[in-house]
Amino acid sequence: MPSIDIHRPHRLPLPEARAVVEKVAARMHEKFDLEGRWQGDTLYFSRPGVNGQIAVGADAIRVRADLGLLLSPLKGMIEQEIRRKLDEHFA
Repeated sequence: MPSIDIHRPHRLPLPEARAVVEKVAARMHEKFDLEGRWQGDTLYFSRPGVNGQIAVGADAIRVRADLGLLLSPLKGMIEQEIRRKLDEHFA
């Protein structure tokens, strides 16, 4: 099962970083029907074909995702989009 693991430092206060992730999660739900739930400062998300988490730390964001067989060929594109969104919100 292909996986994505991206670590990105940030300089936002933790509540602001978490609010940004919440905003991105709402967009992911709207666009990809991803369901998410918070446990502490980690957002766990899933839908058929993908599950993962976004951990919000005091100085870094870490995105991990496991892709199912159908999404495997799109790994590069998905990873590129995640990096783009992280750059957009946390650069």
